[in-house]
This record gives sequence, structure tokens and C-alpha cells, in this order.
Amino acid sequence: GQLPTWLQGILLRNGPGMHTIGDNKYNHWFDGLALLHSFTFKNGEVYYRSKYLRSDTYNCNIEANKIVVSEFGTMAYPDPCKNIFAKAFSYLSHTIPEFTDNCLINIMKAGDDFYATGETNFIRKINPQTLETLEKVDYNKYVSVNVATSHPHYDSAGNVLNMGTSIVDKGRTKYVLFKIPSSVPEKEKKKSCFKHLEVVCSIPSHSLLHPSYYHSFGLTENYIIFIEQPFRLDILKMATAYIRGVNWASCLAYNKDDKTWFHFIDRKTKKEVSIKFYTDALVFFHHINAYEENGHIIFDIIAYNDNSLYDMFYLKNLGKDFEENTKLTSIPTCKRFVVPLQYDKDAEVGSNLVRVASTATAAKEKDGNIYCQPETLCEGIELPRINYNYNGKKYKYVYATEVQWSPVPTKIAKFNTQTKEMLHWREDHCWPSEPVFVPNPDAKEEDDGVVLTCVVKSDPREAPFLLVLDAKTFTELGRATVNVEIHMDLHGIFIPEQAVKTETE
Repeated sequence: GQLPTWLQGILLRNGPGMHTIGDNKYNHWFDGLALLHSFTFKNGEVYYRSKYLRSDTYNCNIEANKIVVSEFGTMAYPDPCKNIFAKAFSYLSHTIPEFTDNCLINIMKAGDDFYATGETNFIRKINPQTLETLEKVDYNKYVSVNVATSHPHYDSAGNVLNMGTSIVDKGRTKYVLFKIPSSVPEKEKKKSCFKHLEVVCSIPSHSLLHPSYYHSFGLTENYIIFIEQPFRLDILKMATAYIRGVNWASCLAYNKDDKTWFHFIDRKTKKEVSIKFYTDALVFFHHINAYEENGHIIFDIIAYNDNSLYDMFYLKNLGKDFEENTKLTSIPTCKRFVVPLQYDKDAEVGSNLVRVASTATAAKEKDGNIYCQPETLCEGIELPRINYNYNGKKYKYVYATEVQWSPVPTKIAKFNTQTKEMLHWREDHCWPSEPVFVPNPDAKEEDDGVVLTCVVKSDPREAPFLLVLDAKTFTELGRATVNVEIHMDLHGIFIPEQAVKTETE
């Protein structure tokens, strides 16, 4: 095929790539050692490169020829031959664990630099051209967080907004929102932008010993949206997991009878909106987008009725008939919530306060809380992406992978949130990854651009490829076949040519 002449830059992606070290195997697919790969677009040609992230975790494991650093689903234990004192000591030192720097989920831009990210307090700087691993950054040196999301947001000035959970502060568990500036003052050019990190605000956890798990958060022009779901980490169980011989994942529990609380932080005042909004129990990983309309906050997420998704990716469940045998008990559903920030304070109890066109409702209760019920936009999509120029604004299009009852995607979809129309790309025996939208630099419309996705074949003898679709029509513009094995990855970003610092710079 033919690629548009304006498509110049690097698609950089991240995901678990190595699951066996020596005689040891990780228990869970999300635990594998991070493998970065990139597709570089230059004058109509595509170059491929891949490299393991040389994290401390990777280096220790490879050197020992076994798994010696614990991951979320796999505990590593000390050598049983060591003497009893050394053993007792290592058990104690795991109470608040030193987390892994195996940053295998996403790529983040901060200042002019790029970082591989996971969900711990560590991120690793990388060179986007050579995929070399550079310094390790510990968020904890700049802000008190033990875990952080791998889905940050970027404001119009290029600052990074992110969230983490602080569980160390003497039982005062809280969620912390922080900002990493895009540039540092001229006279401090040698210092990193993390030295100027600022805490935007913090939200106390509903339960001090059971903070909510979250994978992303939302953003509108004036608000930050944080959803506190009843899918929670048990801190006491986590502190004793090592001694009990269980993994940290077993310390996560979903309470289906609980509420899901919505928190809205005013970006100007840095204060939380005082009205309490909530909905029924749900589990979700990905926000799609959010915007404001006539005094309402409208946000779209992909939600589940249970937490079975994580369990499906235990490697013991990923056999050769995985597609046939593994069935989701809850299909991912694209839900739209409409939250009235301004409403008639004299409205009757039980009346619907939503004043924009949507079947979503928000009802006032006797105690002043507001109970929200969503509109279902569509079912069966995951790993959603948008044209990020429309982030926090009213938008139309979602690009996503499509799943039926199996958690492995078989199609790429373009969904119109306004008309509910859906376009697809599919081909037999193809497993596509998260689609990334790249806007045409001269775009006048939201869907003027291309969609990029890496496609792995379910038959290992067939070559994987990078697929380039016209985002408007969803027709194929071209594909670049790669004659090496490509791993199934998680997330990534497209870096336009002008944002890549050359070696000399």
C-alpha cells in the first residue's frame, strides 16, 4: 500500500515480552519482562526495532537465571539454601515491598523525554530511537506515592498530570494528583522536570486500609475526574502476602454490593466538588474521554460487572485453545455518565437532574447524595483511544479493539458516540493491538488522520504486521510485514518526527 507523505515519526509500544527465566515461569501474562518495540515512519518506508527494557528487575533476573524480583501476580522467594537469619530478614523487608521497575504498560512523555511506565513508583527513561534504557526515576523522591497510573494526561501546555496512591502515611491512605511541568526555568536547565513536580491535591480514601485500584482517570477543561471503585487493595493482606506465600494480586477484592464514588477536582481552585455523586458497583480500567456541557460533566468509560478479566490472563489459562476455552463472564460496556454540577437545589428527591440529551440519569437522594445511572453507548470494545486534540472536549469518535466473549481482540472498531455507528476492520486469525490515532497535521475534522495497530497472527508461522487505516473510512492504506516474532503489547504512543530529539541534541 501507500502511506500518507505526512506520516513521519515513531510509533513506540510496550508490553510483557519474556515469561520464562531459567527454570522459572511467571504466573501471569501482565508480569512478563517489558519488551519495547517501535515502527519508524520515514519517507514512506517503515523500520522496525525491538529491545527488552534493561530494568534493574531484568538485570537481576537474567543474572540469577531465575525470577528474583516479585511482580503483581508472581512472588519471588529467597534462595532456600541461605541461612535462617538471612531468610527471616528478607521476609521482614518485604512488608512494604520494594516494587519492581519492570515498566511494561505504557510510554509517557515528560518534558522532551520519554519514559516506560508501569503501575509502581518507578519509571524508566528510554531513548525512543534506539530503545536504550536510561535512568530510573522514583516518583517517591518527589511525591509520597507507592503506586501511580500508567495513563497520565497532558494539558495544552504539555505538562503531565498523573495520580498515585499514598499508603505509607500512618494509616492516612490517600489518592494524590500531581503535575510534572513540561519545562524547567532556564537557569535550572541541568535539573530534571521531576524536581519541579507539584501536588495538585489529595483525596482521602473512603477506606483507609482498602484503597481503590485504578488504571486511569479523566480530565475536562475545568475538572479532574477520579472514580473510586469497589475493586480494592487490602493493605494488611499485602503487607503479609510474602510471609503467607501468596501474590499481591490475591490482595485485590471486588465488593459488588458497594458503591462507586465519583470525585471531581476543580483544576483552578484545586478543591474537590463538595456534592457526593455515586453509582452502583463496577470495575473499570479505561477512561475514554470527558467534557463539560451546560453545567454537566459527561464522561465515558469501559466498565465490567465483575473483576474476572485479570484472572483470565494467568498463564495457566492461556493454553493453545485459549480463544475457544476462555469466555468473559462480563462483556466490556461503554458507559456514559452525566453528572449535573449545577442543578436546582429545590428539586424533589428522586427527580432526574440531568438537563442534556442523554438517557443517563442523576437522582437526588434524601441525604443530599446524587445517584447516577449511565447510558450504554455500545458493548464489546476495549483499549479505547481518541484524537487526543479532543481530550476534555466534546468529541465523536472512539477507536478501540473489539472483543466478543474472548478477552483477545479480533477486530479494530471506530465508534461514533453521537450516531452510535460502528465501522470495523477484521481479518481471519488476526489479533490486533490497541489502535493509535495519528492526526493529519492539516486536519480540519476530528477523524482526519490514520489509525495504526500492530497485528499478531494466531498462527505463529504467519508473519505479523503493522496496519495503517484511513481513520475516516476505515479502509486499509497499507501494511508493513515484519519477519520476526512480535509480542502482543499493551499501550503506546506516536511521536511525531519533530518531537524526537536527534542524537546530537
